[in-house]
Order: sequence, then structure tokens, then C-alpha cells
Amino acid sequence: MKTKVFACFFLICSALIGQNKYPIVDQINLSDYKAGTINNIWLQLGDDGFSNPILIPVIIAKGFSEGEVIGLTASIHGNELNGIPIIQNVIASLDAAKMKGTVVAIPGLNPLAIANTQREFIDLQDLNRLFPGKKDGNRSQQMAYQIAQKVIPLFNYHVDLHTASFGRVNSLYGRGDMQEDTLSTMLRILEPDIIVSNKGVASFGEASGLTMRAYAISKGVKSITLEYGNPQVYQQDMIERGTKGVTDLFKWLGFTQGTVTIPPARNVCSKSYWIFTQKGGYLDVLVDLGQKVKKGDPIGILKDPFGEVVEEVNAPEDGIVIGKSSNPVNISGGRIIHLGILE
Repeated sequence: MKTKVFACFFLICSALIGQNKYPIVDQINLSDYKAGTINNIWLQLGDDGFSNPILIPVIIAKGFSEGEVIGLTASIHGNELNGIPIIQNVIASLDAAKMKGTVVAIPGLNPLAIANTQREFIDLQDLNRLFPGKKDGNRSQQMAYQIAQKVIPLFNYHVDLHTASFGRVNSLYGRGDMQEDTLSTMLRILEPDIIVSNKGVASFGEASGLTMRAYAISKGVKSITLEYGNPQVYQQDMIERGTKGVTDLFKWLGFTQGTVTIPPARNVCSKSYWIFTQKGGYLDVLVDLGQKVKKGDPIGILKDPFGEVVEEVNAPEDGIVIGKSSNPVNISGGRIIHLGILE
């Protein structure tokens, strides 16, 4: 009996060790990591309902030579997944022994939402509208505060990887301040199909705080956002383009060896906004991602359950389609297209 009990205990311990084979830390001190190595760790950002730590995966690639730090973050919205394999591919391509500076990569910044297959944090608030968060705030405010205190200060440069959310699809587009030379070049190297030039203001959603990008910029970090396609899927074309873009960015910034040709910016927009339905019904979006439209062009048609047209929607001004609804079912106020206004 004692032998069986010991064997059972050994198996349980082995399983727990297997699940936690990487160290758990409460803070990241980059000087703790040996030059020329790649390290996988778990960073604690608060506790869950069982008094267990909420852990995010962090990969630290420490170059052989000293230098600056670039951060890669993915899935601050839990259903935006294409950025995760982009980060994994980029890290797999690195030779830390030949690298300068440090890469801090987080392939899953909102673990509770990822596990629940949802966009928002556990209390259904958008983490990317709450920065810098609050030390003594509610659940999502404390999570944003933890990220603001423990992650953002590590970076000199930052690329935040997103996708569209449920019910919508996106082109590959970037957001950043095209009036700032470094940010403009970073965006051009990543080669998005469309660029929305702004300083970190959310393109939609109720914002009670800053986006992570806007907060990072306020702290002196050169931060941009890239939107890679659609939610809750891996899209190979988006992953390949993202991997190439980030790899080229590392070369241009001097983290890795090699030369990069800086391409011209395509389809730069001075602003963007969503167009919404005024009535409810079944929506047919009449335009494609990346399509340029003229003022007055039809962009959507809404029908009732009997097939009668209840609303026809036209473009309010000239622009380009950045994203669009993929869900035919809409109540009044449903999204139709995300329209970018070209410079």
C-alpha cells in the first residue's frame, strides 16, 4: 500500500513539475539573464480565484552584445491569436549568440481571456482601454496596472500584435504616428497594406483610459500596433508576413545582422472610424477589405427576415476599407465597415 501511495504521489509531483518547468518570477530583471541565451519564464500578474498566480509566458532573448530592448506582445485581447505564432517563429529564428540587445516577447498577454476564448478580461472589460490601470482598482484595472508596471518599462521599442475581434475581419494594417521618423520607418518595414496615422487613440470602443501603445509612448517607448487579420484562427499568410516583417525590423534596428530595404508606405490614412447600421436586420456588406470607395458608393444593405430591404448604406466620404463585419445578424448600431480616410 505504501508503495502504491508513494508511486501516486510521485506521478502527481511529476505532472506538476512538468506543467511548471519554467521559473516563475514576480519581476523581470534583465541583468539576471546570461548574454547569448534564450530564456522561457512565467511572469506573475496577480492571483486567480484559487489563490494561484496569474501567469503570462515571457521569452527573453539576451544578445551577446549589450544594446536596447524590443518588446513583442500578442493577445492582450484573448481571441486575437495570429500574433502568437508570429512571436514563436521570430524567436525560433534568433541566434542569441550573434544578437545585439534583448528581445522580450510575450505570446499571450491576457491568459484568462485566451483560456475562455473571449476578447475581454475575466470581468468583461477591455484591458487595452484601461492603461495605466490602478494599483487598488477593480480586476481589469489591476491587471492593466501590473502590465504597465512590470512589462512596459522593459522596452525601448514595442510592437503590439492584434487581429480583428469576433464578428469582424481585418486587413493587415498598422497604427502609429507617421509624423515621427522612427515609428514611420518601423511601420514601413512591417509592410502593412494600410496605415492609420495616430498617436495611440483607440479606433473604436469605450475608452476610460489609454491603449497600451499610447501608454508606452507616454513613457518614451517607440511603440506601434499591427493588426494581422481575423480572430480565433491561425492564418498562414498573415503569420508569414508578420514573421518576415518583425525579422526585418530586428535587422533595421540593429538587433540582428543583415540589411533591409525600407519600402514606401502604402495607403496612409489620417483617420479612421466605423460606420454603423441605423436599423436592425440581416446585413450584407458589399465591399471587400482593402477596397477604395467613393462618397456615395453602396457599402451595405440590411434586410428584414422576409427579405425586404430596410436600410441601404452608402460611403459618407472617399476612403479605404480597413475592416468589416463578418456577422450578418445586427441590431441597430451594428458595425458595417471600418473606413480609413486616405491622406
